[in-house]
Amino acid sequence: MSNGDTMKRKLSGENGEEATEPAIKSSKTHIQCPYLDTINRHVLDFDFEKLCSVSLTRINVYACLVCGKYFQGRGTNTHAYTHSVAESHHVFLNLHTLKFYCLPDNYEVIDSSLNDIKYVLNPIFTPEQIKQLDQNIKMSRAIDGTMYMPGIVGLNNIKANDYCNVILQCLAQVRPLRNYFLREENYADVKRPPGDSSFLLVQRFGELLRKLWNPRAFKAHVSPHEMLQAVVLWSKKRFQFIKQSDPIDFLSWFLNSLHMALNGTKKPNSSIIYKSFLGHMRIYTRKLPPPDADEAANVDLNSEEYNEMITESPFLYLTCDLPPTPLFTDEFRENIIPQVNLYQLLSKFNGQASKEYKTYKENFLKRFEITQLPPYLILYIKRFTKNTFFVEKNPTVVNFPVKNVDFGDILTPEIKAKHNGKTIYELVGNIVHDGTPEKGTYRAHVLHTPTQQWYEMQDLHVTSILPQMITLTEAYIQVYELKQD
Repeated sequence: MSNGDTMKRKLSGENGEEATEPAIKSSKTHIQCPYLDTINRHVLDFDFEKLCSVSLTRINVYACLVCGKYFQGRGTNTHAYTHSVAESHHVFLNLHTLKFYCLPDNYEVIDSSLNDIKYVLNPIFTPEQIKQLDQNIKMSRAIDGTMYMPGIVGLNNIKANDYCNVILQCLAQVRPLRNYFLREENYADVKRPPGDSSFLLVQRFGELLRKLWNPRAFKAHVSPHEMLQAVVLWSKKRFQFIKQSDPIDFLSWFLNSLHMALNGTKKPNSSIIYKSFLGHMRIYTRKLPPPDADEAANVDLNSEEYNEMITESPFLYLTCDLPPTPLFTDEFRENIIPQVNLYQLLSKFNGQASKEYKTYKENFLKRFEITQLPPYLILYIKRFTKNTFFVEKNPTVVNFPVKNVDFGDILTPEIKAKHNGKTIYELVGNIVHDGTPEKGTYRAHVLHTPTQQWYEMQDLHVTSILPQMITLTEAYIQVYELKQD
């Protein structure tokens, strides 16, 4: 008998029919798993880095659905296999392929009751669901019974990353940005040069937004662990989660890094970042004669050096300068906290007001004129000044309206006409600094658009707040959204 015949006999069934290999495999996949009731959804947390808890490898990692720990491999002598035998934990999920397996018997489990676990690990949004987000006024219920509003979810503070959390919370409310990142196919085809992995930042930000807006989450908060690790890596440890940094530095670096990772160029619509935040201004600069009288006498003010120069400049945020705090107390021996109107700060950009800027040896007079307002306008209110010895904080309270802020008032009539009357903005995010410059903390106020309810977010704490209370805080960074109607 030839070898071929023996193979045929081995593969033939009891009735003499030929059975093919796939048929044998498929009958194996549909074994009913008797251990599904041992799965404990309360301990499942997919926010942390996907690495084996024993060998710390990132390759082929499985989550034990009974205790929530991560282990490598599925074959005999692997950490997951050993764990399943030693602890009698049998149901595992491959964190990469999203397939479920029963160990140590090593067969795939196919059961629709596990879809909720798959969805928590990788939430997916259809265009219809994304449209619904702006009408959704329904609270969701986490597994422990906590009620939460998708998109208004606390972020874990690992050690000192509240400066990152407040920025991420505000960016999660910027609708075009959110809608773009909720659908992975929008940026799946972005090609990066070989060896460049800054694209990880884009993927991690997308994952974080999908978790923040997940209506079927197991818990009412998210840990931004993987997102922050990508930040530490790509900022070359400039931003860390073990020491406090300045949110405006982080925001500036983060927006530019995302723009570059999405292959953005200098063109206005080259990435979703520029489409959302990019505005344009004109800067008029004039050099001033030296303050020293003897040197000033030798200066020819009509020379080219002292002519006004005009430069066009794009911006992702506007820096507003606070008036200096009064040095002296009033007659009651008390320091009154000074107040200033938002429009007063914005007058810096009306093209009329000049301000002196000193460099090491020269002085310049500058005027700023906004030529194009972006769909989302970020204002940075400069509260900290560094002098030789220490950092000083300006406690001036800025009075600002939460609704119907007209930025058209600072535009010239020609530029205002170009905007077709679309210059009315509404506040959607507000970041506040509390405490001293060295030891302060940050919290964010965000607007939930469908319910028009404001929420205060300080790491894991999420509470509703009255809009009148927001205007009394020491605002530091604000995000305004252009009203479309």
